[in-house]
Amino acid sequence: MDIDRLLREQYDRFGGKIVVLDDDPTGSQTVHDIYVYTDWIQETLDEAFASNDKLFYILTNSRSFTAKQTEEEHRKIAGAILDASRKTGKNFLVISRSDSTLRGHYPLETEVLRDALGKDIDGEILCPFFPEGGRFTIGDIHYVKQGDTLVPAAETEFAKDATFGYTKSDLKEYVEEKTGGAYKAEDVVSIGLDELRAQDVDTIMEKLLSVHDFGKIVVNSETYDDLKVFCYALYLAMGEGRHYMFRSAAGLVKTLACIGTKPYLTRDDLVTDAKDKGGLILIGSHMKKTTAQLEELKKIQGIDFVEFDSDLVLDTPAFEAEKKRVQAKIDEDIEAGRTVCVYTKRKVLLLENDTKEAALLRSVAISDAVQSFAANLKTKPAFIIAKGGITSSDVGVKALKVRKALVLGQAAAGIPVWQTGPESRFPGLAYVIFPGNVGTETTLREIVEELM
Repeated sequence: MDIDRLLREQYDRFGGKIVVLDDDPTGSQTVHDIYVYTDWIQETLDEAFASNDKLFYILTNSRSFTAKQTEEEHRKIAGAILDASRKTGKNFLVISRSDSTLRGHYPLETEVLRDALGKDIDGEILCPFFPEGGRFTIGDIHYVKQGDTLVPAAETEFAKDATFGYTKSDLKEYVEEKTGGAYKAEDVVSIGLDELRAQDVDTIMEKLLSVHDFGKIVVNSETYDDLKVFCYALYLAMGEGRHYMFRSAAGLVKTLACIGTKPYLTRDDLVTDAKDKGGLILIGSHMKKTTAQLEELKKIQGIDFVEFDSDLVLDTPAFEAEKKRVQAKIDEDIEAGRTVCVYTKRKVLLLENDTKEAALLRSVAISDAVQSFAANLKTKPAFIIAKGGITSSDVGVKALKVRKALVLGQAAAGIPVWQTGPESRFPGLAYVIFPGNVGTETTLREIVEELM
């Protein structure tokens, strides 16, 4: 079976729009030559639906939202999608793209979308496969590759997230845990590797057609070839009039839209002007991997490293004074042609009797301070790298004022680069969005060495 040809035929036949709602800016980490919109007002959705682009992203950054904000904004998004669809006569499918290590507002986001879109959704497909970041689902267990070892996701630091923690690595059990038992593990349908490797499209379709009333489907995948077989069967099932909602990582988007692989971007691709200026690296993520990457980055000569005392968030006057100190140093370095790296304190601030909501709001306040360092730049830098999901969203939207960006490709596996639009603060800037949980210890250093 020529699965690539068959899948491409189905994708070409699909006449609607694929709308990817991205809960942080890292979700474009497998695609290229695709547009990302950073707001969801009606004019934006009208523009996207009227364009020739079959696939586009909307950056919601909802992983930084409270549950209430998430619900409110997803209802607005659904309304704008429905209105744009009616105006253009184009149908659509929605992919809720979230973290490949299972963090985020699930099941809230997809449940709100199901209700607000007013569609009879037969099934919800969970597919956190993301090989570029070492995320695989095998035997329904979701794994995170750490070194040469595949570790069940619930045994990693990601599962201990203060806001989005979980205890189950088996995705069927994860669904039961996250839905509070509304959907039982034994009722979740599993698409197994044996069926995918055998290209048993009939059995996969039978499973897809068997779900109803928002039933859950878990997709196992170890390679993109596995996922291609599933996506082909999925298009056939949708051709039978079935409707699905998607909660996925970045791998599904690339496969469903038949997006090929592009070589990693180089300095010549990215640093097109301001070549005599320094670059700016902003590190907000507290992941252990990020801290290890920062230590490796410190081996490069010619970078100025500045620690931002983010713990001062508890003392407003001191926090403001610290922001001014760091900003002055950044401006001095970039104007002088020196690349500067600003990073928050490496230990998460823990408080007695803390709450998840308070921790999230505090995190957002720190991220807002970090983005202000880009917002208040006096000089256009040669490039900007932002490390961490919330940080990179705030830098792109709040600081750089990006409304519509072109995804140029990736600087390394799973690390997208946006080219800022003409409406942005620094048009044509190469903006590298580096997820907190992606890359080896040397990846950040290697990217910076290339850009410098």
